[in-house]
Amino acid sequence: MSFGKNVTATKIELIKIRRSLQVSTMVHKILDDKREVLLKKIDEMIEEANKTRGDIWSPLSEIYSAVYDSYMSLGTSTLESISDSTPGIMEVNVDVRRIVDVKIPTLQIKTKESGQDLSYGFSETNVYVDKASKLIKNMLPQICKAAEYENAIFSLAKELEKTQKLINALEFVIIPQYQHAISFIKGTLEEREREEFVRLKKVKVVLDKKKNIEYT
Repeated sequence: MSFGKNVTATKIELIKIRRSLQVSTMVHKILDDKREVLLKKIDEMIEEANKTRGDIWSPLSEIYSAVYDSYMSLGTSTLESISDSTPGIMEVNVDVRRIVDVKIPTLQIKTKESGQDLSYGFSETNVYVDKASKLIKNMLPQICKAAEYENAIFSLAKELEKTQKLINALEFVIIPQYQHAISFIKGTLEEREREEFVRLKKVKVVLDKKKNIEYT
């Protein structure tokens, strides 16, 4: 809609703009509440992410060491051949949950049914491969959880940015324009009423003079 001097200064328009201002103010309050919830959730996710990352750094270092020893003892070709021929015993299921109406993927580790802890043969491997395999299997759920938190923080931060832009638009552009339009219409209507009052007063003076002339 148009604002300022281009606004149609009528009572109907004044009612419409007042209603729009009321709706905008209500939406601003809803978005402000949403922003507070998003900030709280992001803080919670950051805390959980930091805790999860702290729990996996030491085991990851051990995993890297075991994988390095495997490569050094067996060679790259042998280790990659074992990897290619080994069937997977774990899979990641992806689901979705909502936080403040934001879709957040959740990761769930599922172990396939197997009669043994390790899914490869022992003839071409050694203790370093066994150690790396077991460590990775034990750590994968925590790694996925850390990734889940990181993604949630990113998604919530994007939603927060979008929400803040809407709040700014309402707070600094839309609501002030409605307020200005209301002020302009009220001022214009009041000026018209004063002009009408003066006009009627002049008309009354003229009519009174006519009456006086008729009676004399």
